[in-house]
Amino acid sequence: MDREHKRLSGFLVSLGVQDVPHTDKSYLGHLIGVYRNLEAQGYPTDVCRAGMFHSIYGTEKFQGFTLPLERRDEVRELIGDRAERLAYLNCAMDRASFDRAVELGAEPHRFADRLTGEEILLAAADFDDLVRVHLFDWLEQVPRSKEWDYRRDSYRRMAERLGPGAVEAFERTYAAMELAECRTTD
Repeated sequence: MDREHKRLSGFLVSLGVQDVPHTDKSYLGHLIGVYRNLEAQGYPTDVCRAGMFHSIYGTEKFQGFTLPLERRDEVRELIGDRAERLAYLNCAMDRASFDRAVELGAEPHRFADRLTGEEILLAAADFDDLVRVHLFDWLEQVPRSKEWDYRRDSYRRMAERLGPGAVEAFERTYAAMELAECRTTD
C-alpha cells in the first residue's frame, strides 16, 4: 500500500469508518474496495480518490455515515478539488434524475442535487467520471447486498456508456449472481 493510500485511509480511520457496517463488511473496506476497482480499471487518480470518498457525506441509499458538509473544505484539501466535487455529486445526486441523464446521454448532462434542490449541469468528461464512481461503487457491493435488480438496467447503461472495460466488469459481477442462483436451486 503506497503512502498516498495510507494517508487517505488514515483520515477515514480517524473518522471511525472502520467500525461502520456496510453490506456485510466495514464501510472502510467498501471504500477501499471501490478505490481499488477504479484503480484496476486504469482510471485517473482523482477518479480513484473520488471513489474512495464517494459516500462520505451520505447518499440517497446509504446514511450509515455522514460527514457534515461543513467539512467539505477539509476533504477537498485532502483529495483535491475535482475528486471532492465528484464525491459530493455522488452523495448529493437524486438517483432517478441521474438515471434519466444517463439514458438521455445529451450534453450538458442534467440531474438534481437532492440536498440543495438545484439542477446540476455537467460536461461529458465530468459526467463520465461521475458515472465511473457511481457504477464501480455499486459493482463493489452488489454481490454482498444481493440487491441484483436494484437499478440494474441503469447500471447496465452506465457500463455501456463507459465502454468495454466497464461492460466486462458489469457482466462479470452479474454472472457471479447468476452462478450463485444456479447453485441455490440445484
